[in-house]
Amino acid sequence: MSGQARLPHAALDVGGRLPKAEKIVRLLGLQPADRPLRVLEVGTGSGVIAHYIAGRGEGAFDVDAVDVIDQRTVRDGYRFTPVDGTALPFPDAHFDAVISNHVIEHVGDRDDQAAHLRELGRVLRAGGVGYLAVPSRWQVVEPHYRLAFLSWLPRRWRSAYLRVRGKGRYYDCEPLRLPELEALFVRAGLDFENLFASALTVMRHAEPAPSRVLRCAAALPKRWLDALRWASPTHVCRFGKPGRP
Repeated sequence: MSGQARLPHAALDVGGRLPKAEKIVRLLGLQPADRPLRVLEVGTGSGVIAHYIAGRGEGAFDVDAVDVIDQRTVRDGYRFTPVDGTALPFPDAHFDAVISNHVIEHVGDRDDQAAHLRELGRVLRAGGVGYLAVPSRWQVVEPHYRLAFLSWLPRRWRSAYLRVRGKGRYYDCEPLRLPELEALFVRAGLDFENLFASALTVMRHAEPAPSRVLRCAAALPKRWLDALRWASPTHVCRFGKPGRP
């Protein structure tokens, strides 16, 4: 992938993004406080999530959003800043909450992914909370190119598989196994918590028509879900700086 331009993969449908926005709000516990809470969404794509959070409570949330490509379909209620790479144009400890929703697999190799996490931690204040979601490498149908077992292949074979199937010239994503994601959090100096069980419960209520599989999975005992978190198609984590309450 070195030297290749990365393709935009943002989901731009407004209706499909709203349940995701509600899921993030619930998992982060974002509630109006005695002052406007500063929130940053990195890789805003359609802008729906940033707009949704900004609209929760009159002046309760002060929202910034960044992306390397401006594909927004919803533009009001928040500030947008274009960026280039993983560096964020904000001061240290500036935000109460930061969001990286299906972004880290697009920023580059493991060093770039670690840099992405370090920047999220840098701009997050002590006591603030972060959200990160990333597709698992073991997701059966790769979500960006809709090809079965694409990300299961060794990296050097993935682009060839795309070409054979007529889906593209090169594979420009880096989905993660759970141990790899956990190692990146450690490398970035961040505390983290896996939210697999909590995310299933929240999704069951946030999705307008949850599937039977989702309803059944959400009904499993939490200890079972915690044991199965490695098999989740999407890894969802809450994170913060060390010592965060």
